[in-house]
Amino acid sequence: MKKSIVVLVVIFAATVLLSGCATLYPIGSMYVNMKLPGNMGDGKDVTYTKVGKAQGFSIFSMIAMGDASLEKAIQNGGLKTVKYSDYHVNNFLGIYGTYTTTAYGD
Repeated sequence: MKKSIVVLVVIFAATVLLSGCATLYPIGSMYVNMKLPGNMGDGKDVTYTKVGKAQGFSIFSMIAMGDASLEKAIQNGGLKTVKYSDYHVNNFLGIYGTYTTTAYGD
């Protein structure tokens, strides 16, 4: 019984440590708390009156759910025009992570 528990722990650890993902953004294997740039309009007028957010989450780097799309953020904010957007990632040891897209506009 003890041996099978050790084997399961080793398999789980190997899965977490050896699973990789390709990304354009920096990844911290222990902790991530970053605000990243999103899309930008023409850059002439960045004033806004409304903000919309959309969020997804992950658990144990194995299950990810939610809708963090720009489209959902626009819907949630009731935006007609989008001036710019940004993206925020918060993840601790791959145990729990949140991924938030924020749209700014009118």
